[in-house]
Amino acid sequence: QVQFVESGGGLVQAGGSLRLSCAASGSIFRLNAMGWYRQAPGKQRELVAIFNSGGTTECADAVKGRFTISRDYAKNTVYLQMNSQKPEDTAVYYCNLRNIGYRVYWGQGTRVTASS
Repeated sequence: QVQFVESGGGLVQAGGSLRLSCAASGSIFRLNAMGWYRQAPGKQRELVAIFNSGGTTECADAVKGRFTISRDYAKNTVYLQMNSQKPEDTAVYYCNLRNIGYRVYWGQGTRVTASS
């Protein structure tokens, strides 16, 4: 099993910044992918940004140029720096870890509300 500690969500005004962090522990494979998804009210869960198993990153078009993902491999921790937030960024943000060839794990989610 994998456990997560997520933090950093909250209320921010449009144009403001927040930083999310997610620390994973437990049965983490050496080959894994880790990142962030989000789910807005009434919408499907979608990818925000992720570190692939090869160390490359993917980022949703909607957040490119505003959000930055970073990772501390020694601490099994990923961060999401969210700048220039928009009301449409309002969602529950979920940490995600995929043990390659095995299964996917999800954090409990942290709520982000960007007010206009």
